[in-house]
Amino acid sequence: MAKLTSEFEIECPCCSARLVVDANLQRMSRFSEPPSADRPELDDAQRIVAEQAARREAMFQKSVAEEKTRGDALSRRFEEALRQAREEPITKPTRDFDLD
Repeated sequence: MAKLTSEFEIECPCCSARLVVDANLQRMSRFSEPPSADRPELDDAQRIVAEQAARREAMFQKSVAEEKTRGDALSRRFEEALRQAREEPITKPTRDFDLD
């Protein structure tokens, strides 16, 4: 695109993006993103997809294992609560109007 005489280019000090500002309009006319250094190459795409699939599968297997042991943990907690309830003496609850 042709550069007008009223336009000037500025580099952002934070992100190194290029801004083209029009002095007559007193606003930004164009913007170009800075080059990203951490952007993966197309050659690495298959490896990245395979790594992500393996990570998802590992997370799924972990959740399956946790779900299998969850029932055991809940039954142990229930048995413990039942044992405590049997050991605790039975008392009559106090009501507010009985205290008057």
